[in-house]
Amino acid sequence: MTAMNVTPRGALPPGGSSPGAGAHSGAASGTTAGPVAEGPRPLVELNERSREIFRQIVESYLATGEPVGSRNLSRMLPLQLSPASIRNVMADLEQTGLIYAPHTSAGRLPTELGLRFFVDALLEIGDLTAADRANIESQVRAGTGSASLDGVLAQATTLLSGLSRGAGVVVTTKQNLRLKHIEFVRLDPGRALVVLVAEDGSGENRLLDLPQGLPASALTEATNFLNACIRGRTLGEVREEIDRRREEIARELDALTARLVEAGVAMSVGPAEERQLIVRGQANLLEDLRAAEDLERIRLLFADLETQKDVIDLLSRAEEGEGVRIYIGSENKLFSMSGSSMIAAPFRDGTQHIVGVVGVIGPTRLNYARIVPMVDYTARVVSRLLEGR
Repeated sequence: MTAMNVTPRGALPPGGSSPGAGAHSGAASGTTAGPVAEGPRPLVELNERSREIFRQIVESYLATGEPVGSRNLSRMLPLQLSPASIRNVMADLEQTGLIYAPHTSAGRLPTELGLRFFVDALLEIGDLTAADRANIESQVRAGTGSASLDGVLAQATTLLSGLSRGAGVVVTTKQNLRLKHIEFVRLDPGRALVVLVAEDGSGENRLLDLPQGLPASALTEATNFLNACIRGRTLGEVREEIDRRREEIARELDALTARLVEAGVAMSVGPAEERQLIVRGQANLLEDLRAAEDLERIRLLFADLETQKDVIDLLSRAEEGEGVRIYIGSENKLFSMSGSSMIAAPFRDGTQHIVGVVGVIGPTRLNYARIVPMVDYTARVVSRLLEGR
């Protein structure tokens, strides 16, 4: 799978690498799937004429989802070229794997390899207008009325789904929340409830098996000890602190209480449960369907979104680098059947640690030039709000 960093101003850096062997060429919105590429193929250096024709084919597809023919291209191009000359260029572009014909005698569409080349080498991303920035800022800040971080993130996903007409998605790590309070509540002689309260007001409860013979006073001692060192730290940081102070704990607390302290912060749920996924605006994906294959594509995408672990894993990869990341169609196994794309950017907390990812999922003909800066700016706004918490 290929991902990229995007600089929201100006043209993207030139690229030319294919997404890899076995990647499906062809887009899925309003068309049948394109041919399957036999493997990576070096992209030729396109001259001005070829680049302009290729750009028009892609931009027409992104706008309409429909194939475009040589006659229509001759009217769209700023260059004075006959339909016959355009057909010759299209034949060359098809041979390189950048475009394909969905039907005999039809116009041409970009393959997924072509979309990747367009995004890497030809896409020009402008800046947001002052009105766009103000709109994003005000709508995301509307979520701060909730005491919980979830309110901000839910507002961000709703905003992006509305602006993009795709599905807005956010993934974040519960472990990264700054803690305010912890308490042990005995349920019965062998079990207790560990209550974790974060600084943003959100809470989490976990069941804990108690050591046999543990006195009631041990729960109070463990609660007091942890609350003395927990405020403002993440659960991971508290664990590191407990490890550093292991000898001190052994001196200050009896053995059973010390075990309880370690157990209270050592409890760890699985990776998929540590991360939470918020999705908004799936209904947007049902708009503008043109054919039965469109409906099938959306059905497959909905099935992908239901598989939360796979979506979380994919979004989490966007945490690995700076800037916006773009995943196109079958470059990722998750979207190999639905032919969808994702645009995502990481956001940070007050310590400048990446704590989650915000993004948009939709058809491969997303308006990349418009959505990329929106996702980027939304991630920046969320980061600024988290810095103030």
